[in-house]
Amino acid sequence: MKKLFTFLSVALALLGCTKEGLFSRGGEGSEDAELSHDMILLGERLPDPYSVEYMTKALQAVSPQGGRTTLEPTDFYVRFLPKDDAQMQTLLDKGLELVDHPLDHRIVRHGDWYHDPALPDEDITWQYAVVPVDFQFPKGIRYERLDDCYIAEHNPATKSDGIDWDAVEREAYRLTGNESLLIPAKKDSEGKETGRPKGRIAILDPDCDEEPIGVKGVKVCCNSFVKISTCYTDEEGYYSMERSFSSKVQYRLVFQNSKGFCQGINLILVPASVSTLGSQSPGGYSIVIDSNSERKLFCRCAVNNAGYDYWTMVKEYGNALPAPPKDLRIWNLGLVSGELPLMVHHGVLLDTYEPLSSLLGNYTSIVKMLHPDIVLFNSEAYTYAEFYALALHAFAHAGHFGQVGKEWWSHYSEYIVKSLINTTFKSIYGERGSEDYSYCEIAEDFAYYCQNVLYKKRYPDASAVFGTGYWFAPQLLMFLDERGLGLDKLGVLFTDDVSDIETLNNKLLSYYPSFKGVINEAFTRYGNQ
Repeated sequence: MKKLFTFLSVALALLGCTKEGLFSRGGEGSEDAELSHDMILLGERLPDPYSVEYMTKALQAVSPQGGRTTLEPTDFYVRFLPKDDAQMQTLLDKGLELVDHPLDHRIVRHGDWYHDPALPDEDITWQYAVVPVDFQFPKGIRYERLDDCYIAEHNPATKSDGIDWDAVEREAYRLTGNESLLIPAKKDSEGKETGRPKGRIAILDPDCDEEPIGVKGVKVCCNSFVKISTCYTDEEGYYSMERSFSSKVQYRLVFQNSKGFCQGINLILVPASVSTLGSQSPGGYSIVIDSNSERKLFCRCAVNNAGYDYWTMVKEYGNALPAPPKDLRIWNLGLVSGELPLMVHHGVLLDTYEPLSSLLGNYTSIVKMLHPDIVLFNSEAYTYAEFYALALHAFAHAGHFGQVGKEWWSHYSEYIVKSLINTTFKSIYGERGSEDYSYCEIAEDFAYYCQNVLYKKRYPDASAVFGTGYWFAPQLLMFLDERGLGLDKLGVLFTDDVSDIETLNNKLLSYYPSFKGVINEAFTRYGNQ
């Protein structure tokens, strides 16, 4: 399956050429490695301090007179082997925190993904999880129980049994030879452990703010062996885990946003890219990211914030700004500049273009799950504002798709593909008069209009204007916006019945007859450039 994935990835990359053509200048950090992030390299297996065996021994050592000599498991450390995307989705619907690599091995090199070398490349790899003892395992999905675990926080009785479970946990680390991971015990004024990860993930945007702003709604994941805690940052980038740790913790940013979209290229069924922040103190970790930071991390954080802001503005506009579909998938690539909003993950082309679905056959469902809805090509983006602008355009496309559906979007997507092929990958937009050009005109007018309006909300003093140099004319909508027909009135018009500029004209006149003069003037100026 890796060969198929690579082929399709390269094909999508080739399709992402804009008016500058295939060989647009690449930006710093736009290496081909973005097509295939490194695989995690594992070292030896380590004894798990949270196993019932070692936690029992630790309890007996720390509290020999405590009256309890044995422990019953609170959780099972398991691994699943889903055979297809439907089984994978079943596990996700169970609310499991799935990890593609073992949790009880030393990590020699961090990466975005892992594939068990004992499994064929075309198979889905093992998915590791920690489940409560009363978990109902789905029928038909293969799984293996790797260990019985005792995590004290999962047993309500530990809150009042008088046992110092932090000391027990620390002793278990010593018994398993993992004492080098421990940090000196610290307690607050109430005698509680202070090793509960919290901090702030922030980023600099000097074009708008002098102070760092939060990385909003991004998932932060902490773990030490099978003890896992996750949460999302708030609007200011602050996070706080529910669990405390006695040892050093592996911190990761998982680019799965609380608003319902993911970023990432992965060779297996993990929808979100991971940026590892390393092994840090359990008391918390904070970071400020800027344009000098690792490029992928900076890009992902800026795109993350654009998406979070877009969803926030959907609510502010009372849904007049259309919302993207749930489980939106985005790739970030640095090969060229532009975007490719084919909405493949949501079935466009795969479900609507018969030659492609016939070619892929049984691979169709797996390709749908692995591949993105939108590819952002960012070789010419360097600042937060540039990444932000590019992403706003993409989220506007996704919102439009959510309002018009697959059949409408398939006309637009097929037009893009054909335009690229017909122009030898020099133009994504083709030209006026080509078959289905009107779908492209409507889609791009709307996306560029939204990009300009939403960008101005964040950067009111900016002089940048987007999309005005093409054969279509987002200026038409911007002209109407400046004269009282704002996004709150225009956004609701872009439904599946509007597939050409004439229909848009008639719908505008029908909805807003009091603006007839302004509408006629706009279409006289920009309606047929």
